[in-house]
Amino acid sequence: MLCPSCEAKVKSGEVTDLDIKVANILLNLEPKYPALEDLYFHKAVEVDDIIVLLVNPQDVSKLLGYGGKIIRAVGEELGKKVRVLAHGVDERTFLEDLFAPATIVAINKIWLPDGTTETRVILSNKSRKLPLNIESLKKIAKEIRGLSLRVEFESGRR
Repeated sequence: MLCPSCEAKVKSGEVTDLDIKVANILLNLEPKYPALEDLYFHKAVEVDDIIVLLVNPQDVSKLLGYGGKIIRAVGEELGKKVRVLAHGVDERTFLEDLFAPATIVAINKIWLPDGTTETRVILSNKSRKLPLNIESLKKIAKEIRGLSLRVEFESGRR
């Protein structure tokens, strides 16, 4: 049951059914994991088979703590992989978090003839094994930040 204000947010699309489902899961986990008591959850976004949780920057570690048990529990409940990202951070921090544990060598803006831009992300060759596939990471960046990404690996730089 939602209050009239929250009901209006659901009707307007500001809050989705997925947001409510994730909030309920986190609320149910709170007695077992007290760190969740003051967690600020902004939004959940679903891309492919991944759920991205956007939380305050200082709350990322709370969700990743307990040996990953919280994230695992949320993932099991939703039947999807879960990724946690900080909300409201600058573009570089967002991209570093998105591609973690890969190492970003460079980030460049590319201006295209049609007036649009792409963000080129160059990853270290040591980062070839990413936790998610690159196409899903590109979709996440587009959905959350409106970024069109071009992802490359460094070529013989020293």
